[in-house]
Amino acid sequence: MGKKGFKDLIVWQNAKDIAVLIYKVSGDGIFGRDFGLRDQIRRSAVSIASNLAEGDERDTDKESIRFFYIAKGSLAELKTQTQIAYEIGYLEKPVYEKIEAYCDELGRMIGKLIKVRQGAIGDKGRL
Repeated sequence: MGKKGFKDLIVWQNAKDIAVLIYKVSGDGIFGRDFGLRDQIRRSAVSIASNLAEGDERDTDKESIRFFYIAKGSLAELKTQTQIAYEIGYLEKPVYEKIEAYCDELGRMIGKLIKVRQGAIGDKGRL
């Protein structure tokens, strides 16, 4: 059986779910009217899933890892922006804590994905 594709990756599914959640929570009220922060937080969230997908579709593990690190950087941006949104009153505490927990788990998953792909590079060098 061949390669399944990025949509079958749990890490990609979780990243996509976070992006959908961010779109939902940033669309209403005062948050929805703060076009700068709203658009930036949405771009960061979408970037995570997009870079995971692009990385998974690359031809080499080295290329893939570069995109996975970009996804991790976008995740750090998202965490920063959600904290700012919470501190200025755009996000209620339970919503902020839910997003924060999802982001922490996603960060661990991306880190594991990077380690697996780095291991694949190392294994090829020992064959």
